[in-house]
Amino acid sequence: MKKYLLIALLFIAGLPQLKAQDDPEENSKIEALKIAFISKKLDLSPDEAQKFWPVYNQYFKEMRQLLKDRKDDGNDDVIDQEQKVIDIRKKYRDQFVKIIGHPRMNRLFNAERDFRRILINRIKNRPNRPGLIPKRG
Repeated sequence: MKKYLLIALLFIAGLPQLKAQDDPEENSKIEALKIAFISKKLDLSPDEAQKFWPVYNQYFKEMRQLLKDRKDDGNDDVIDQEQKVIDIRKKYRDQFVKIIGHPRMNRLFNAERDFRRILINRIKNRPNRPGLIPKRG
């Protein structure tokens, strides 16, 4: 199960970058949906949001870089990749806890997973479009 979560994480982490090449407008929509989804799940106050989003954006930038590095070095060791994801999350854990508290920090990671799952399902269920994951039947 962890392997599939990692694959989904890495896929979605790279999705905005890939989509930006094809359709910057779609990338902006996805990012806006993600921000709204996470904000709602965390119930961020305006003050919290002002502090949270710059930290989250840096965190997400590192997660995207992890995907890029994985593609560049061709390392298929799933355990190493999972450890790198965990290391990045641990690196940002204290910053997130200071801003939103421990329970909502946990909800953040669950919200990311939920958003990825919803996004993947929507992409899979789109009518045939070039470059998108084909429906399995």
